[in-house]
Amino acid sequence: MTNNTLTLRSFDIPSIHKFGIGFDSVFDELLRASNQQNTQNYPPYNVVKHSEDKFVIELAVAGFREGDIAVTVEKNQLTITGEKIESLDELAKEVEYLHRGISSRSFNRTFTLADHVEVVDASSKDGILSITLERKVPEELQPKKIAIAYNK
Repeated sequence: MTNNTLTLRSFDIPSIHKFGIGFDSVFDELLRASNQQNTQNYPPYNVVKHSEDKFVIELAVAGFREGDIAVTVEKNQLTITGEKIESLDELAKEVEYLHRGISSRSFNRTFTLADHVEVVDASSKDGILSITLERKVPEELQPKKIAIAYNK
């Protein structure tokens, strides 16, 4: 007896796209995300939800000093860049490492922000960079309750 199970190996977004009229931006974002699957996992990070509209991204940035990290927002892309200012050769002259487990490599992490999400604050404490995000939907885009007039 044969086993007739079907396993989904990939998500064929272009074939689904023709059925999603009006959802072009959603499918474009899914295509971008699936094409951009990178295996970079440095620096490790957490995303913490504090409330329905407030989130914090926490990045482990041990070893980076003030001025080594830049946080920028352009359109809906949050980019966090870490550049070590001092070179490894300069460090090697000062100290002889028997084991070097704390990474000193540069990094570039990007996060796509949803509509109306703004970066409110960025701070670093104890080797953790915390970036606070808040969803601020404009008044004109918030749901409105419409009063119903009943005629007698």
